[in-house]
Amino acid sequence: MSQMNARSSKWLGLWCVALGLVLLATGLYFVIGGGKLASLGGSWYFVIAGIVTVLAAIQLFRRKSSAVLLFAAVFVGSAIWALTEVGLDFWPLVSRLMTLAGLLVVVVLTLPALRKHEGKTSGAKPAYATAAVVAAGMVVTFVQMFQPHSPVTNGTELPLKPVDKTAEQKNWDNYGNTPGGSRFVALDQITRDNVKDLKVAWTYRTGDIPESPTGNGAEDQQTPLQIGDVLYLCTPHNNVIAVNADTGKEIWKHEVNAQAEVWNRCRGLAYFDATKPLTQPSVPGSTPVSPVSLAAGDSCQRRLLMNTIDARLIAVNADNGELCQSFGNNGEVDLKKGLGDAQDPKYQLTSAPTLAGTTVVVGGRVADNVQTDMPGGVIRGFDVMTGEMRWAFDSGNEDPNAKLQDGQHYARSTPNSWAPMSYDPAMNTVFIPMGSSSVDLWGADRKPLDHKYGASILAVDATTGHEKWVYQTVHNDLWDFDLPMQPSLIDFPQKDGSTTPAVVIGTKAGQIYVLDRLTGKPLTEVKEVPVKKGNIPGEQYSATQPKSVGMPQIGAQTLTESDMWGATPFDQLACRIAFKSMRYDGLYTVPGTDRALSFPGSLGGMNWGSLSTDPNNNYIFVNDMRLGLWVEMIPANTDAISRGSNGGEAINTGMGAVPLKGTPYAVNKNRFMSPLGIPCQKPPFGTLSAIDMKTQKLVWQVPVGTVQDTGPFGIKMHAQMPVGMPTLGGTLATQGGLVFIAGTQDYYLRAFDTSTGKEVWKARLPVGSQGGPMSYKSPKTGKQYIVISAGGARQSPDRGDYVIAFALDK
Repeated sequence: MSQMNARSSKWLGLWCVALGLVLLATGLYFVIGGGKLASLGGSWYFVIAGIVTVLAAIQLFRRKSSAVLLFAAVFVGSAIWALTEVGLDFWPLVSRLMTLAGLLVVVVLTLPALRKHEGKTSGAKPAYATAAVVAAGMVVTFVQMFQPHSPVTNGTELPLKPVDKTAEQKNWDNYGNTPGGSRFVALDQITRDNVKDLKVAWTYRTGDIPESPTGNGAEDQQTPLQIGDVLYLCTPHNNVIAVNADTGKEIWKHEVNAQAEVWNRCRGLAYFDATKPLTQPSVPGSTPVSPVSLAAGDSCQRRLLMNTIDARLIAVNADNGELCQSFGNNGEVDLKKGLGDAQDPKYQLTSAPTLAGTTVVVGGRVADNVQTDMPGGVIRGFDVMTGEMRWAFDSGNEDPNAKLQDGQHYARSTPNSWAPMSYDPAMNTVFIPMGSSSVDLWGADRKPLDHKYGASILAVDATTGHEKWVYQTVHNDLWDFDLPMQPSLIDFPQKDGSTTPAVVIGTKAGQIYVLDRLTGKPLTEVKEVPVKKGNIPGEQYSATQPKSVGMPQIGAQTLTESDMWGATPFDQLACRIAFKSMRYDGLYTVPGTDRALSFPGSLGGMNWGSLSTDPNNNYIFVNDMRLGLWVEMIPANTDAISRGSNGGEAINTGMGAVPLKGTPYAVNKNRFMSPLGIPCQKPPFGTLSAIDMKTQKLVWQVPVGTVQDTGPFGIKMHAQMPVGMPTLGGTLATQGGLVFIAGTQDYYLRAFDTSTGKEVWKARLPVGSQGGPMSYKSPKTGKQYIVISAGGARQSPDRGDYVIAFALDK
């Protein structure tokens, strides 16, 4: 018997040493990290919990049962602290308590053996009962991890309005479906009641597989067009493909295979049919749409327009895929003409061209954070038939429409427009989302015109290019808060039952602006709020910044220390220390020579996927990402820094200091992430929201996306936990009461009830998607299809070349 006791005592000793080391490491991490946090003015919880945990570890080494009581006190104290700090908010409680609960179960199960070693009654029953209760709580919590938490659910079921057959959609012939970017389809064969029966109808492989999951390389971000029984696609390297709308069978392919150092992608195409009568504006005082004619013998009456990543505007015959020879130079227009030095990757085009009457309007992406001397952001309009330039809007010129003289080039480094534009045929007006001037984060050399047009919505006459109005959303943008999406044109409901033609746009800063389409004046309240200035010499800091307080602000809350999060208390503590170590003054925290936090960061907030609308219920649908970014301006001889920025996304993912050539600074930037590679603020990291434009209130908001196909260190968790993931890609609303989205980090196309936000259907995709869903009804079979392009999610290594159509299984 004594031999058995000796063996038992030996194993107990080894177990206590092992468990004690775990507690000691935990306690020391808490004490050291917590001390750092407390010295920064943060919570003292970790210091206190760490000290008691260390004492528990010491008592375990001594094989004393008091170790259990000490660690139980840590857990109880932690629970009280957690509830005091975050209330009943699920994911913050999980971060604070789940790991400690697991340790508590193990420690409590050791109690009977420790008491026996001390010669006391084992107390096995209460110990096992306590461990069982805590373990059961962990099981319940684990199950709850697979349910969405903290959704806003103010919506009630709205009746479905049948489609008026005279208004039923025939074609999806613009990038955003309508010229005004509605992303709403007036079709109701697929509804919230039968969407459960949606199945794959066909799959097409483009043969152009994207390369990089970082944002630097090729990515598939397209929304196809549909005209009649043909679907038109474009690929990351600007190949154009026509497939049958019912079968997905290839009809023709035009290979361009455009190449660029970064950012190979095609988001969409424009379409023009010369056989159809022109729509002339109906608003008094509007300039007529210019007539066009087809060159003699030219059969290219129906044409697709595409701008390429290497800065060409191409016209392709929609019937056979051949270049339209009478357009430009044998089907192409050189978009670098007049820009001066604009070599790849300084100047590129990523968004679809905009067809505005008979004018094709293009902007261009000027690479971020490279140097002060960059190509200008000139916007140009071209004759849709000949490719001849009709006008240019050069925001760096006092006369923005002045014609270039021989040897001249457009003003350098001016605000650019890289995102999709919108067009109102009734006004013959183009609505243009503007970015900031180079180098984005430093504006000491900006001119008055840079301040006028930067981060603004610009309205110009589609025929002449003359400015109608401009409205600014950020003053002297130092955050890369350029307007990232297609403005949506809606009829804004007034309290008296009338409507006002309006422009709605979301921003990277989480703001939503509603402007009068005729005047550019806000239709909902915008406040100029005071903001703090920084310490960069010569910087032209604005004393105030606009906030659109009359509309819901999406993911733009001011963070506090208690918002810091992590999968465990350990990375949560690291995030708290990082947060308290940085300067943070809320939304418009200016960059400086210290480390400053920008939230939302330059990725958003909202991004290029744009809004979708429901004109029947006056709803808009908004998806967002919540990724903070820290920025540090480094006084430096930038010519001495060998590494430079190529204008890609790598600068936002910790590539080290890069020079802002032409300025006295280099810049260090990185996403605000925990040591496990998880956003440091609490979930959700991405949501889908519905806003009622009649009340300007949030109807519902749900986390969208799970960690199934991603996780810490890039390891897939294979768990459908709906924490809400950053979204990159747009939505589609339908008259069947559905809103579709695929632009999450997991591999699904989902449908939500537009009334309530309830997820009513999802389909597994072979890889993730950054594309925009679209829908059409086949003129031959009468079947409604939902189509998505899936080339891979941003943070996933998996890549593909899929275009998938879904239809009802009947």
